[in-house]
Amino acid sequence: MTYWLINVPFLAAAGVVLAAAIATRRAPGAPALLIAAGVMVLMTAIFDNAIIGFGLVDYDEELISGVRIGFAPVEDFAYTVAALLMIPALWHLMAAPARKTGP
Repeated sequence: MTYWLINVPFLAAAGVVLAAAIATRRAPGAPALLIAAGVMVLMTAIFDNAIIGFGLVDYDEELISGVRIGFAPVEDFAYTVAALLMIPALWHLMAAPARKTGP
């Protein structure tokens, strides 16, 4: 089993939750998602490269695609992407509806 096959259920679940948020018009705004994505992907790249570079974690070359960002295989970024899609969408879906104020 490759790392992509392990990632598929998490990415699919994130996609379903985001689609539900979009369908109910309760999805997070694109600018906020893009800023969060930039920060999180950068942090993931830095820390994953550090732990792989120092030899704390290693990947079986036969189980990864071979595409890397520094030392980190791109598959390692899937959980970051899933979290970026799912957590804000869940937050918006679970938020109480806005109450109307005034007469």
